[in-house]
Amino acid sequence: MRIFVFLIVSFLAFEFQAQSTKDLSLELQVYPTGVIPGLRYESSLTEQSSLSFRLGYNIVRHRDLGVHDDERGGGFGGSVGYRKYFKPGFRGWSWSVKTDVWFNEIDWYDIGPLDERIVGETSITVLQPTAELAYTFVNNSLSITPTLSFGFEWNVRTVGEPTGQGSIILLGVQVGKRF
Repeated sequence: MRIFVFLIVSFLAFEFQAQSTKDLSLELQVYPTGVIPGLRYESSLTEQSSLSFRLGYNIVRHRDLGVHDDERGGGFGGSVGYRKYFKPGFRGWSWSVKTDVWFNEIDWYDIGPLDERIVGETSITVLQPTAELAYTFVNNSLSITPTLSFGFEWNVRTVGEPTGQGSIILLGVQVGKRF
């Protein structure tokens, strides 16, 4: 938690410097076992780099790809990220790194040897670092950014039975207003 406070304070310090580019966007990411809608704020640090913050909800549907025969649930969370554009202007190709933290509640079940259903619930805190490749289109003050991300999900805190974790690939899009 302290690192997030430090990053936010550092970010706000940059906000009071010279003119900057800011985007406020709706974001949607989909991955093979879930969907993440969110609200994203991004602000320039230099002529080619920016810092972003996202608040969102992680809808989890592991199906039988997790530890149990079915895992589903979700939870709120957010992310902090750094984006570097290949050229000045905050448009075109960019790469970024970000880390998400999700606080998920997962309902799961297994089918026992006598076809009985064994049910449970697990609370997990997920750390999800990712690397992202994106392309930003800008028309007047509208920005559209399709993204492709690769990373890993770690269940860093588990209360209950273990649930699925591992590598992740996400397709996304951000649609927003540039200020």
